[in-house]
Amino acid sequence: MTVRSLLADPSTSGTWTLAADRSAVRFSNKTLWGLFTVKGQFTDVAGSGEIRSDGAVSGRLVIRADSLATGIGKRDEHLRSPDFFDTDASPEIVIEVTGATPTGEHTADLAATLTVRGTTRPLPVQATVTLLGNDTLHVVGRATIDRTDWGVSGNMA
Repeated sequence: MTVRSLLADPSTSGTWTLAADRSAVRFSNKTLWGLFTVKGQFTDVAGSGEIRSDGAVSGRLVIRADSLATGIGKRDEHLRSPDFFDTDASPEIVIEVTGATPTGEHTADLAATLTVRGTTRPLPVQATVTLLGNDTLHVVGRATIDRTDWGVSGNMA
């Protein structure tokens, strides 16, 4: 089933719940001098989405900011600090999806916003969507951001 036919078929409408145990939010970031890439993930995510009978799409992904893990404890502590994510003051990172435009057989551009540290900005997301059967969707989204646009600058002193 294609993305276009998925959105056009009223029988696929309904609310979808994220399977947190089968989901991941991963990130990678070049270091200050671009010599190394830091990779990690947020391990605590929850969300839901809806496809309405008219094909309209909406969704919400909530990421616990303090669940970030890069494999280096001291770095993770620093990333949780006010220098970066300030997880005590801003415990959640939220992505709100407000629409989907099919771009290929199994791809779509998602209209979304990203809220980090109280700053909300548009976030275009490229998604690959696969209907797995048993009323299960597999969605892989990809976006590139400049973290400083959301106030995540990082004091390297």
